[in-house]
Amino acid sequence: MADHPADLINRDEETRRLSALLADGAPRMALMFGRRRVGKTHLLNRVWPADRVFYFTAAETTEAQNRSALLEELGRFRRESLTEADYPTWRTVFRLLLDTNTPEPLVIVLDEFQYLGDALADVRRVASELNAAWEQNRPTRPVVMVLSGSHIKTMEALRDGGALFGRFHYIARIRPFNYWYAGQMAPYPDLRDRVRSYAAYGGTPRYLSAINIAESLDDNIAHQLLSHQGEVRALLETALSQERGLSDVAKYQAILRAIGTGSTQFAELKSKAGMQETADNGVRQMLDKLQALDYVRADRNIGAKHTSPFRYRISDPAFAFYYAFTARYEAALARHSAQQIWQHHIRPEFNGYIGHVFERIAEQAYVRRTETLGLPVTSEWGRWEGHDRAKRSLEMDIVAPLLDGRVMTGGVKWNTTPVPAEWHYHHMEMIARLADAGVKWAHAAAQPDAPLLWVAAGGFSPEFEAAARKARREVHLWSLEELYG
Repeated sequence: MADHPADLINRDEETRRLSALLADGAPRMALMFGRRRVGKTHLLNRVWPADRVFYFTAAETTEAQNRSALLEELGRFRRESLTEADYPTWRTVFRLLLDTNTPEPLVIVLDEFQYLGDALADVRRVASELNAAWEQNRPTRPVVMVLSGSHIKTMEALRDGGALFGRFHYIARIRPFNYWYAGQMAPYPDLRDRVRSYAAYGGTPRYLSAINIAESLDDNIAHQLLSHQGEVRALLETALSQERGLSDVAKYQAILRAIGTGSTQFAELKSKAGMQETADNGVRQMLDKLQALDYVRADRNIGAKHTSPFRYRISDPAFAFYYAFTARYEAALARHSAQQIWQHHIRPEFNGYIGHVFERIAEQAYVRRTETLGLPVTSEWGRWEGHDRAKRSLEMDIVAPLLDGRVMTGGVKWNTTPVPAEWHYHHMEMIARLADAGVKWAHAAAQPDAPLLWVAAGGFSPEFEAAARKARREVHLWSLEELYG
């Protein structure tokens, strides 16, 4: 395991807001949710001193067993012997919890709150009981009640309606790290290795914590993501089966496998997943669930009509890697060493796979650097794929309408040598072709004040830089050094 520091990476805002709740000197309630393994528990265990926190994690079992376990844990915390018969309902248990007296201000964390009920209706009922106890027994001393969970739909339902609506003084959705913070957990000195580690492990802290930077990244990938004994592979393989509300996990896995191997259009992925007999609405509902859980994202060309078809992609690079490579080479990995399959089969394909991830890194980098560099604020971020009037195909990596009405365009290259000026000229030609084809945003992108953003891992030739700066007043040229600076 990697020896990472105990401090919290990229959680400064959450730490500040949660700490402030306890400092308010009054009863406060907070809601925190996010997909499994993103670091919710790690965060909640480090915000406050341990002796000020009562922490209970619900299990995926019956209401009665969770209520009994909560009472047992509370008895240990209070150093009392509590009898279940004296606290037969959630309301009586919650009243007792809120009556807990401690010398210091108290934090109460109910983690995996969604398991306190068998279904959403049951969780709402438990939340209603908590609300009643909060109303009747609200402490007069500083107390912070935190409800945390990994079932996003259920936790969003608590946020958006029901008995606890309007109760929360702080709501946070914890997401995976972006590329930069992932690099802090895998601080390889070679910046290309930081990109490669993000492309393979994504931004989930639990996966990144498995990286041993004393070993090469290649060895880490082979041992942890490809080997049958791989720690991260096991987590990825079982992730869907642990998600509540997915009744036929095999079908969801088939959809992800289809997307991961390049089927991004609906009809194509449905066929590739072997679900021709399944109604379109059924497949779309599955895709909606995968999007709600942050496994899949759907996008269209910038400026496309709402009736235009979506392109589907796997959101988390770790899952994208798993379905693009580990699942695809599963049979071979069962017969041969992970190192052999990596070196001779997967590694030669890896750079092509990184290209799509690097485009997402460019977007994350722009968001991260907007304030510090005074960059124009985007209202959207996307790309464009299609044909011009002559039916010639074209593809633009960056199309970003700005809040000031301009449109920024550009390109992203996972290159090793400085890009030549031809890349710039080709891009400007594409803008002209799209404007001629009647694409609305392309007219704005063709204006002299429209910014250009170029992101190239291997940097730019002097000719490229000269051509770009001659073409536009506002040009941004970023290599790996700028991305990680």
